[in-house]
Amino acid sequence: MTDEIQKFIQYMREVRKTSENTIVSYERDLKKLSQYFAGQGIQTADQVTITGLNSYILFLEKQGRKPATVSRSIASLKAFFHYLMREGFVRENVAEELKAPKVEKKVPAVLSVEETVRLLEQAKGNSPKELRDRAMLELLYATGIRVSELISLKLSDINLQMEYLACKDNGKERIVPFGAVAKQAVEKYLMEGRTALVSEEGSNYLFTNCSGQAMSRQGFWKLIKVYGKKAGITGELTPHTLRHSFAVHLVSNGADLHSVQEMLGHADISTTQVYAQAGQNRMREVYAKTHPR
Repeated sequence: MTDEIQKFIQYMREVRKTSENTIVSYERDLKKLSQYFAGQGIQTADQVTITGLNSYILFLEKQGRKPATVSRSIASLKAFFHYLMREGFVRENVAEELKAPKVEKKVPAVLSVEETVRLLEQAKGNSPKELRDRAMLELLYATGIRVSELISLKLSDINLQMEYLACKDNGKERIVPFGAVAKQAVEKYLMEGRTALVSEEGSNYLFTNCSGQAMSRQGFWKLIKVYGKKAGITGELTPHTLRHSFAVHLVSNGADLHSVQEMLGHADISTTQVYAQAGQNRMREVYAKTHPR
């Protein structure tokens, strides 16, 4: 089944221009599927039956996989077998009738405005690394972009004069504005910090590691953990927490969901609606704590 999976992944990447994060998820899910059926002597997709797929889903559930994980795996199977059917690799789409488990949409963990300010203020030194860290944190919170988008930014992707950046993902581009504080942090980093970090002339990444090379997601994840600890933030903190906080803070202050959807790059408005629920929950908490009656 390995060859069929690779053809599908190539199709999603080159023809459908699917985001790299989605492609990674598809590939991971389908490799698990292939390993499961290989253990049963099944090597090609046309040997897979609906009974076999249902057994595989049951196998995932017995392994303790969360409903969201099982649901994502089913989405991967549906996309894969739909492709195989259309291309003539199989005669029947055996994944068509698979039912995903009901997934409760959880309100994402977010920082309060006070916690966010405390976090952003931790990178307050003037060393090249601290200037870079402050610029990255400010820009991440100011725009709500994904960490993969942040570390992929090129110098040409940011317009400081007009205060916006361009996020590019497999040929798709969206424009996201940012404010004066992020602009100031990025300007200071570019003037006083970046030249000390970039070892190669002509490096076009906006942010680099201390060796002047492209930053990794893991590198930034460690960075935000360090500053979170310094800020006294005890809850879960990941780069995505700032993305969630960006969205909830906007919605809580009256931003319309369609604008937030566009800035976040969500294909479906239903994905963005969870932030409205989070904003309402936060308003209830504030009311309960502050109203005298």
